Amino acid sequence: MKILFIGDIVGKSGRWTVEEFLPKMKETHRPDLVIANAENLSHGNGFSPKGIAEMRRAGVNFFTTGDHAWGNRDGMNELGKKDFPVIRPANFPNEKTPGNGYEIFQTDLLDKVLVINLIGRVFMKKHYDCPFKAVDKILQETANEDLAAIFVDFHAEATSEKYAMGFYLDGRVSAVIGTHTHVPTADLRILEGGTAFMADVGMTGSLDSVIGVNKDIIINSFLTQLPVKHQIETNGQMVFNAVIVEIDDKTQKALTVSHLQEIF
Repeated sequence: MKILFIGDIVGKSGRWTVEEFLPKMKETHRPDLVIANAENLSHGNGFSPKGIAEMRRAGVNFFTTGDHAWGNRDGMNELGKKDFPVIRPANFPNEKTPGNGYEIFQTDLLDKVLVINLIGRVFMKKHYDCPFKAVDKILQETANEDLAAIFVDFHAEATSEKYAMGFYLDGRVSAVIGTHTHVPTADLRILEGGTAFMADVGMTGSLDSVIGVNKDIIINSFLTQLPVKHQIETNGQMVFNAVIVEIDDKTQKALTVSHLQEIF
């Protein structure tokens, strides 16, 4: 089976870019499941039900998030509801946190895919629970499921933490793909145990920006050291970043993995 995973979709620019490129990608690669990180979907901070519906019409089946999962109250209030295809990181420390940290998604061919969302702790502002222990618990809880694939979105800042997670889960999951930094890393590979790995897939949105935000605003903030209100860039070149992973649904091992990038 094939899973197409789109990096952080940033604001209106990112949604435009998905609408432009995803239909072409689906026609070329024929994925069984399309997942996207939606934590920046709504003006770069959180997601709205309207934005999720828009991306579903464009062809995305399921969504992960990260530290900005709570940026839009309307979206946050939908987390955990039946048929709302969005999860948040599993290792938030309070059991009363809205939503779920993983879900088993059934494809049109009735294959079951376990999608897990984790968040890192290194250089992050909040005090999250251990993502390594959290993923162990999830894998134990789902051990008896007949799964075709296990996909992990590790939303983290430090590449060292992402590498550690990749090696920790090697041979136990189909793919560990990083998000959060918005910049694609040149380290895509299949690890020794058969797990596809990339420290960061990169963002989808404005290329002529500072990770999605108007560059002049950010440059001025660096020069003055004053706080600024982020404004999502909607002009200039746009970039689509994703990975396509082919998985043996009998062994859950990755067979091939490729980074997809389109600019217009």
